[in-house]
Amino acid sequence: MDWFPYILSLQVTALATVFLLIIGLGLAIFLARVRFPGELVISTVLNLPLVLPPSVVGFYLLLALGRGSPIREWFGIDILFTWQAAAIASAIVALPLIVEAARAAILDVNPELEAAARTLGDSEIKVLWRVTLPLARSGILAGFILAVARALGEFGATLMVAGNIPERTQTLPLAIYDAVQNQEYGKANLMVLVMTFWAFLLLLWARSLEQRRQKRFTQKIIKTKNATVSRHSQTTSQLSPRSEI
Repeated sequence: MDWFPYILSLQVTALATVFLLIIGLGLAIFLARVRFPGELVISTVLNLPLVLPPSVVGFYLLLALGRGSPIREWFGIDILFTWQAAAIASAIVALPLIVEAARAAILDVNPELEAAARTLGDSEIKVLWRVTLPLARSGILAGFILAVARALGEFGATLMVAGNIPERTQTLPLAIYDAVQNQEYGKANLMVLVMTFWAFLLLLWARSLEQRRQKRFTQKIIKTKNATVSRHSQTTSQLSPRSEI
């Protein structure tokens, strides 16, 4: 049994995960907190990988990483047709998932809690680290898990920038394609089951986090409603004796 595609897929996904966590979360915080001209355009560009064919995304990456690009000509970095290129492709395709989910979660944080932390003397970094991110962690983590699952299953963009080179850049999705082309259906079935199992576990985890978030949100609404009714009842009871007088 050839374990290389399994190991390489985990290796590519691990590097893509680092990229998603640092760049994706950073972009989400920036877009949620900073208002600037062209914000809508930038947000739209970041979401293009969701609707563009992966081959188109891969073509843009070829232009960005290939001959004549600043990365290659100015810095001398040539990573095309390497596993690192596959990791970059996987991360770019999955990036919108974590950016949008984390951005929405951050915007859902009660600004009064952040304002209260500022009145206590906390800097913006401390407010972000101690208040905003902990309160938004479920939404951020759910988006992060979805992005990792998407990166794990990336095929088209990876094929464009890393190729399908056995024992070098052949990830699990590419190995499945080769196995089907070679009519090695037993091998393909096993790899498909492994991919499905991994994807199912990641999606199940993301959905459970989303359900917990919705449950906490519902409980918060109920508590707010009960507190409002209680205050209204107290006000009514205080005004009743005066009305009798």
